[in-house]
Amino acid sequence: MAVQHYSGSCQCGAIAFEVDADLDQVNACNCSRCRRLGWVLTFVPDTAVTMVKDGPTTEYLFNKQQISHRFCPTCGIEPYARGERNGQKLYAINVNCLDGVDARSLTPNMNDGASY
Repeated sequence: MAVQHYSGSCQCGAIAFEVDADLDQVNACNCSRCRRLGWVLTFVPDTAVTMVKDGPTTEYLFNKQQISHRFCPTCGIEPYARGERNGQKLYAINVNCLDGVDARSLTPNMNDGASY
């Protein structure tokens, strides 16, 4: 697929963003949070994301408290999370929040987050 430009948002539109992402590289996780949310996510460097509307957002931290899960306090949708890996700031983009993308048609890599 290669890197393409996408727009995304929470359900009510209070959080909106644009992202350059390769949806051939999506992930699903079996940790307690991702499993409950049905997340399909892709990780991108923070430079690949432009926030169009950022909020307000509410933060949720769990487990090792290294990932800042950001969600809309109005509609409850979590369009992204922020974190860091190997010194690089990253976004975890909720592919379900991207306009015109059917995340269920993608084939995600499975991560065993439940074992961490």
